[in-house]
Amino acid sequence: MVAVTAEAVHRPVSTGSTREWSRTYSRRVLVTDLLALIWVVFGVQIAWLGFDSNLMTNTADLRLSYFGISVVVIAVWMIGLALYDTRGDRVIGVGSTEYRLVADSSVRVFGLIAIAAYLLRVDLARGYVLIAFPVGILVLLLSRWMWRQWLVAERKHGGYSARVLLVGSTASVLHIARELARAPEAGYRVVGAAVSDGTRGLLPGSTVESHGGIDDVLAALATTGADTVVITSSDDLPPERVRQLSWSLEPGRQHLVVAPSLTDIGGPRIHTRPVQGLPLIHVETPTYSGRKLYTKRAFDLIGSAALIIVLSPVLLVLAVLVKVTSTGPVFFLQERVGLNGSTFHMIKFRSMVVDAEQRLQELSALDRAEGNTVLFKMKNDPRVTRVGAFMRRYSLDEVPQLFNVLLGNMSLVGPRPPLAREVERYDVHVHRRFLVKPGMTGLWQVSGRSDLSWEDSVRLDLYYVENWAIVGDLVILWKTLRAVVGSDGAY
Repeated sequence: MVAVTAEAVHRPVSTGSTREWSRTYSRRVLVTDLLALIWVVFGVQIAWLGFDSNLMTNTADLRLSYFGISVVVIAVWMIGLALYDTRGDRVIGVGSTEYRLVADSSVRVFGLIAIAAYLLRVDLARGYVLIAFPVGILVLLLSRWMWRQWLVAERKHGGYSARVLLVGSTASVLHIARELARAPEAGYRVVGAAVSDGTRGLLPGSTVESHGGIDDVLAALATTGADTVVITSSDDLPPERVRQLSWSLEPGRQHLVVAPSLTDIGGPRIHTRPVQGLPLIHVETPTYSGRKLYTKRAFDLIGSAALIIVLSPVLLVLAVLVKVTSTGPVFFLQERVGLNGSTFHMIKFRSMVVDAEQRLQELSALDRAEGNTVLFKMKNDPRVTRVGAFMRRYSLDEVPQLFNVLLGNMSLVGPRPPLAREVERYDVHVHRRFLVKPGMTGLWQVSGRSDLSWEDSVRLDLYYVENWAIVGDLVILWKTLRAVVGSDGAY
């Protein structure tokens, strides 16, 4: 494969193929995994057993050193992490798969060691085992999270990414290019395209350069230095052509990816089943009842009750500030549309003047709303009070919505609760957001908030509705805390 040109090189480590940078990254993570396990396992051994209690005896009167046991535990743990491919380039950087594999492999190592100790009649100290494994998993996950932050920063600058050549129709190439550009942390950097109509040069409305048609794919790979071919549509690529293309790629250094027409589908809903060489993709339909629903409600009840108790001093201070700094009630009740189109009164701290609703039409006529054509969001809104501006900056005015969650009108995580006048402007498909309860926070809040366009807000809300899960809710709540602290997109 032709080497990448100097202009395409961003950082030295990313000039090679996917295999080269993934090996570099994998070696670095392997070192930190090993150091983390050494620190945890030997640390627990010393803390629990001390320096002098380092010998144990089994029923056969064989004396075993805890130092040796710790070495074996670390070695088996490292082998488990490797066998589960927790450092593979297909799981790093994005999604929860990497973390899940780390946890799954660690739990299985724990089970294996427990079984081995029972069969060999080795009386391991329970505290040593019960502390080392949970702490080890947490430290591993923290280490992987820190590596991911570094990797994401590198990928946003073009490093540690697969160099992608898009192949398909012009429309599908532009669509996939836009979606990949939304998620640079996934590690797919588009360097060129080969479109079915044979166009050469920049594709309309984009920075993607086409290097000819389908027959020019190999030449385009050499020109761009791409190591990954992504098939964006199969209209002009029958199975025989795709198979021939896969055979022409250099084994181990060049990769083939097929992007199906499915979009906004969560990974857990997708299952691949090969039948007679056909990779059939099964997509589970979303469910909004049963065990998952009860689990979500229990999560909301416990979470909202705990947060109300913890934040009660903050609620009291904010209530006093609102009352003494402006005339009017402390709370603002507004009718919103919730589950299945039913209405409820959402509770917020009053952050605007009393006649804010009456002045809304006047401000709307100025057409000064920024970033969204349906939601009225305005920077430097003159109706906001001084205390209200501070609360809105850090979303403190929304804390009383915890009572809506406790009462069952809202959820901690879900689509944004809309106003009735906004619902009147919805397209038919947007009404799917009412299949779940609205939330205090959601994907749109952690992805730009008021800076998003209406189309992006809808896309994120519908993605959540189609793919919601408790683990996803926990991730969104964590990202919400980061977004609130940074006050991104809040006004």
